[in-house]
Amino acid sequence: MSHSVLRQCMALAAVAPSILAASAVLADEAAEWPLPDQYVVVTASREPEPLSGVLAPVTIIDRDDIDRALAIDVGQLLGQQPGIDITPYGGPGQTVSVFMRGTNSNHTIFLVDGIRINPGTIGVAAIQNIAPDLVDHVEIVKGPRSAIYGTDAIGGVISIVTRTPTATGATALLGFGRYNTREASGDLDLKGDGGSLSFATRWLESDGFPVLAGDTTKAGYRNLSESLTARTSIGGIDLAAHAWNATGNTQYSDFGTPTDEDYRNSIAAVEASGRVSSQWTMLLRVGRMRDDLLQTAPDPYAATPTPDFETTHRTTLDWQNSVALGRHAVTAGALWSDEATSALVYGTAFDVGTRSTTGYVEDRFTAGAHHVSAALGRTHHSTFGDHGTYNAEYGFESSPGTLWTAGIGTAFRAPDSTDRFGYGGNPALRPETSRNVEVGVRQRISAREEVSLTAYDNHIDNLVAFTYTADFPNGINENLGRARIRGAEASWQYTTEAWRARLGIAHQEPVSADTGTQLIRRSRWNATGSFERVIGAHELGLDARTVGTRPDTTYDADFNPVQVALGGYTLVAATWRWSLGHGLTLQAKVDNLLDKRYEYISGYNTQRRSIFGAVRYDFR
Repeated sequence: MSHSVLRQCMALAAVAPSILAASAVLADEAAEWPLPDQYVVVTASREPEPLSGVLAPVTIIDRDDIDRALAIDVGQLLGQQPGIDITPYGGPGQTVSVFMRGTNSNHTIFLVDGIRINPGTIGVAAIQNIAPDLVDHVEIVKGPRSAIYGTDAIGGVISIVTRTPTATGATALLGFGRYNTREASGDLDLKGDGGSLSFATRWLESDGFPVLAGDTTKAGYRNLSESLTARTSIGGIDLAAHAWNATGNTQYSDFGTPTDEDYRNSIAAVEASGRVSSQWTMLLRVGRMRDDLLQTAPDPYAATPTPDFETTHRTTLDWQNSVALGRHAVTAGALWSDEATSALVYGTAFDVGTRSTTGYVEDRFTAGAHHVSAALGRTHHSTFGDHGTYNAEYGFESSPGTLWTAGIGTAFRAPDSTDRFGYGGNPALRPETSRNVEVGVRQRISAREEVSLTAYDNHIDNLVAFTYTADFPNGINENLGRARIRGAEASWQYTTEAWRARLGIAHQEPVSADTGTQLIRRSRWNATGSFERVIGAHELGLDARTVGTRPDTTYDADFNPVQVALGGYTLVAATWRWSLGHGLTLQAKVDNLLDKRYEYISGYNTQRRSIFGAVRYDFR
């Protein structure tokens, strides 16, 4: 661990007393919102664990957070998390890039009900099309996880779990807001001795706003989403089926020319799990994902007037075994993936099939105050051969409620089909690889209050970048560089019957190891704060996010790259919920309360002050 990272850790530790002092103003009351010990997470190790005992850095966005946020998409939920930079390419429905801990936007795996949704074309999951109304909770695991998930998990894994029934009933919501945004959603839950069934749907339309600065044409968005989860047990075998589907249309600007595209994102999965013996349980999941984009206007660069398109269809098989051996909890299994991708973009077409298989084994054990987790994985990729990865984490409870952690891990990313065969594609690309080291401490001050501090140092080699050369004046993808991302993150949370408060601050140095320049669209500092107060039948909330300056690249009239600086910004949102009784709730949210002008990406517009109101009825 470098001296620079240790200095960052010490600097953030200096903030901790001020954070702790803030708790003195909060009432000492029994908890109403879930506490860390009440959360059970699966993503970090593929096995259910209490959040307080997980050695990796994990954050939960729970159902109450989602209901209160009135967010258009999952990207807005992630934007309130420290250490994550989001960059929407405009308004509702536009592509959202996620940079976790300063890594690239295709360095994070996104799962929906355990099925990977990252497309094999551009690698960036279409989280702008995931309706929060359909989501039960989100698990965010930071740091490398290729050992148990395979390619792409350099920055981490974000797992989205669709709604799961807790009791029989239904809810409905109607909402309206700025940019002529209209929403209607509902869900139906059935739960009995024989099993459970949950169905949810959301319709949303918005006129949006112009994507590019100086443009006057609005970019509208339409989304219809559904999710279905069914569970039952037969002869001691637990059976489950999951389905999620999002379809619609997105308008945008293609080099200043208004156009639009139809999209479909979906997953379907069936799984069976059960006990093989008193110590051995097994899970088998078969899944299918689709990611389809079809531009409605013909591609002017194509040999024939055919619209641009990108498709990924992937079938996966997940076989997992968990064995309890004394103090050891061993998890071993295999992931198999068969992917078909095809595309036509700017006159360049491809049709590529890719297969990969990952085998892994992980051992978690506890001996008194000592906790250890170690995982080994090996992935065979049909194009890039074999790659071994690992994770090793250690935790020490120095006193009740105090857990010190240290970890090291490796990951890799196999270049996707577009990297190799799309516009500027290069079949000779090599996989990107990373090695991450981190240390941390979590302090449980009371059952209601916790602080945490983490510092990390991540090295990434063989970064794929699009560049212009004398041999390739129109551009080509090449393994050009290395990155070194050092950082530290601190968080505090306090929960009572009437209050919930959370603060987070992250400092990172996402730089090119070759030139020392900061990686584009990634900040060095970002901080978030969230405060909620219950006053009788009313619940008031305030969310704030501060982001530092970031570099970006734009292009001049001759399409030469030009470096620019994006200014820092602070965004504040206010929320209000009023429970009228008998299941009826009124809600409102004001985004960009201070009506700040800011940029995520140079030349792209962002949302001004916006009000969204909704009425929700719970039939339970």
